[in-house]
Amino acid sequence: MSYRYRAVFVDLDDTLYPYEPCNEAGKEAALETARDLGYDFERAEFREYYQEARSEVKRELAGTASAHERFLYFKRLIEIYTGTHKSRHALELGEAYWDTYIQEMELFDDVEETLARFHDEGVKVAVVSNLTTRIQLKKLEHLGLESAIDLVVTSEETGSEKPASVMFTLPLAQLDLRPSEVVMVGDSVEADVEGGNAVGLSTVLFEGGSQAEADLEGRRRPDFRTANFADLTELVL
Repeated sequence: MSYRYRAVFVDLDDTLYPYEPCNEAGKEAALETARDLGYDFERAEFREYYQEARSEVKRELAGTASAHERFLYFKRLIEIYTGTHKSRHALELGEAYWDTYIQEMELFDDVEETLARFHDEGVKVAVVSNLTTRIQLKKLEHLGLESAIDLVVTSEETGSEKPASVMFTLPLAQLDLRPSEVVMVGDSVEADVEGGNAVGLSTVLFEGGSQAEADLEGRRRPDFRTANFADLTELVL
């Protein structure tokens, strides 16, 4: 049977599940761990140090998977706050963050059913995501999507983040597909829509997450927009 698309490339964070509740829960867990380790942080103070550390890391490592690494954020936070390096503390904060984050994760409505339908119909599914491979694999394992996914590509593997073309050309090559045969689904106008369109993919802006009110002014517009993951079935099949 011939379908409109032979494959769906899909972003992970804020596309398959809501990001912000997980991020907030992770930061709260890190704060409690810091207090258990003897740090006298008020919540607002901790958030300020976290934001400062995050901004420094992102500035220094922009465009790489490591720019999102929470262990680096907490390592830098402790260095800023104490003026010295405490490996064990940085590890404990990072582990508390990610353990809690992942436990908080829940799929958006209809994601599991939609991806399973694609799998059953022979439509390939590739997760194409910024961030480090280990963390993204742990997220997918927790979400229980292994059987519905044919390929996972992270920016750690490619050395560049979306919207870099390699994030799309690598899975195209690995799945032996032409750009016209693929639709890219994601919540970011810059990373997913502009990145996918630039290499010839059709694009869907998913508006179910924190970027639901995406500002498209002056940007390349997606081919489709939806806040309901189940809508992809009609689009693809």
